Amino acid sequence: MKRVIGIRRGNGDAGRVERFEVEYEERTTLLDALELIRTGRAPDLSYRHSCHHGSCGTCSVRVDGREILACLTRLSSLSGKEPLVEPLAAFNVVTDLVIDPGRLFRSLPEDSTYLRAAESSSSSQTSSSIDAAVGPVSPSDTPRVRFEDCIECGACVSACPITAAAGSDSFIGPAALAAVHRESINRPERKDEMLDIAALPAGVAACERKLECSRVCPRAVYPAKHIELMRRELNAPRDILIKNSGDKK
Repeated sequence: MKRVIGIRRGNGDAGRVERFEVEYEERTTLLDALELIRTGRAPDLSYRHSCHHGSCGTCSVRVDGREILACLTRLSSLSGKEPLVEPLAAFNVVTDLVIDPGRLFRSLPEDSTYLRAAESSSSSQTSSSIDAAVGPVSPSDTPRVRFEDCIECGACVSACPITAAAGSDSFIGPAALAAVHRESINRPERKDEMLDIAALPAGVAACERKLECSRVCPRAVYPAKHIELMRRELNAPRDILIKNSGDKK
């Protein structure tokens, strides 16, 4: 089978759409198609990829205005006669489909915990023991901890109407607020600090509840849910929240 896809090339005002015909099979992914194009007609085509199985988030792009992971999206699943592949919105474009993810990484809370106790674990772990596991994790430890679900692909930031239209000073973004909420759960001793971040004018108050962030998240993190939970917490007495968090350690 053959199909034509459009790819936005270049950067900024110099950008243009180029169309390529690719041969594909039922299991051919969009990332497969990009690699076929790069090894054929467009050896200078730029895009990011790494894991090829939806774990790293680096191949996140927009197709016909919706954020997806190129490595998980089959070409046959794309609607429209000529799907248009573009870089993520809300980020500075380096070239072609490559964006500068710095805006996302700078928005995340500093010294965040990236491991948490596995929900199915029968053993108990405190936040300090999880912190100690950030580094090489031995096979004996793996049943007791798991990585946070967010793969920092930037899809939610791109899909958010606020972050796509405004600077980071106006809204820190759904990925950041989801991370803030998870950090407040993982490390109750930082609860006050995380609530202070959420309470900033660029925090939960700036969210307009469009829910696009949750709709496009490839890992079902549901950032909008985390934002709403933080919003409720901000409306509750702070001392009660901290006490309840401590009871769950």
